[in-house]
Amino acid sequence: MGRRARLLVVEDETDLCRSLEYALKASGYDVRVADRGDIAIRVLDEFAPDLVLLDVMLPDMSGLDICRRIQRMSTPKRAVVVILSARVEEADRVAGFEAGADDYVVKPFNVRELILRIEARLKARDNLLGSDEKKRSGKSDLLSIGSLAVDEKAHRVFVGGREVRVSALEMRLIVHLMRAPGRMCTRRKLLTEVWGYHPEVSSRTVDTHVKRLRDKMGEAADLLQTVRGIGFRLAETNDDSAGGQGKVGSDESPAGAPRRPGNERSPR
Repeated sequence: MGRRARLLVVEDETDLCRSLEYALKASGYDVRVADRGDIAIRVLDEFAPDLVLLDVMLPDMSGLDICRRIQRMSTPKRAVVVILSARVEEADRVAGFEAGADDYVVKPFNVRELILRIEARLKARDNLLGSDEKKRSGKSDLLSIGSLAVDEKAHRVFVGGREVRVSALEMRLIVHLMRAPGRMCTRRKLLTEVWGYHPEVSSRTVDTHVKRLRDKMGEAADLLQTVRGIGFRLAETNDDSAGGQGKVGSDESPAGAPRRPGNERSPR
């Protein structure tokens, strides 16, 4: 039997921390807890967790600072970060993802759903590590569409020859779409195949990550298209609009009906 996955719970609410520790240990995880940022940083170094459940509002520092510290770790096996927060505004979610979080769970939450998310994030991490191991023994494939180029092996994205920094999750998302240009992917399909979520777990995190990715892509942003109410796709070229594909966020219907004049973009 392989080793148990290691989880670090960083939470200053004593009752919630104890409840999480009990539920996670009962699910078979090796668990450590910390109620302060300085303790969490020490446990990170000593325990080397696979996943961190991270409260944002800690008594001695912001959880986002700990998240950024984790993202700066050079090890390819750095921990997955799931933020736990009572802050529900879109700006708070974006701040969490910008700091490097892999998921954002709003308090109060259902513990069973949280455990499903943890299982999904760990599975996706294991798949990514296994894929990296295979790629180290093979050739690097450079994926390119229009002004967008991705070197998956080197974890590098370029737009018009300029490198764009993306998170590991953003890389998985863009590579997934680039492997089937022009093909629409539903949000549920992306959650299952990129995030590794169970079908019963719903989330708006796809939209948040797509928006962040578009903001970073600059001149190539129009390649990442929204099929309204259904999902997303990556256009085959920057000029796909001439072939009837439609611009980012177009009002195209699922059946491919033509765009309405004057409505080439929807709010992102």
